[in-house]
Amino acid sequence: MHLDPDVSNSVKILIVGHFGVGKTTLIGSISEIEPLQTEEEITEASEGFDDLSGTPNKTTTTVAMDFGRLTLNDTLVLYLFGTPGQERFKEMWEALSRGALGALVLVDPTRLHESFAILDLVERFGLTYTIGVNHFEGSTKYPLEEVREALNLAPETPIVHCDVRDRTSSARSLITLVQHLMSILG
Repeated sequence: MHLDPDVSNSVKILIVGHFGVGKTTLIGSISEIEPLQTEEEITEASEGFDDLSGTPNKTTTTVAMDFGRLTLNDTLVLYLFGTPGQERFKEMWEALSRGALGALVLVDPTRLHESFAILDLVERFGLTYTIGVNHFEGSTKYPLEEVREALNLAPETPIVHCDVRDRTSSARSLITLVQHLMSILG
């Protein structure tokens, strides 16, 4: 699918979160083009580096980035860059954050402790962000205010429930980020 020549504004958005939170799935569910995915099989080489305890069925991991595109309206397109979730790929974050206007931070409410390092990186790179609380099948859907409190978020930081497998839910999460960016940037 080619980009409409009338599109006059483009925005680089990061999709970030800890290992196994659903970044690749979100980009795959929402991208209007075939997403670029750098998924590789998890091998013995990751033992001692990747904690699979919260994701027992995970067999692949992003090793560079994911990329997708979403046209929001006649004049605005989002370029979506998904970052790897592991600490060892932190240098990739720095490169991907250059030129990014904001970030959608995905969190798993059953593994919130893994989100603090991600939030630290987002803030260190000066990115405006919103939080998408990914709902995994069979898990408890926690009230957003409880998640906000647990993450110690500022009251003005938008937070929404999200199911990254669902295109509409993923779109709502990204629209929340775009609206937040527009309210800050004027």
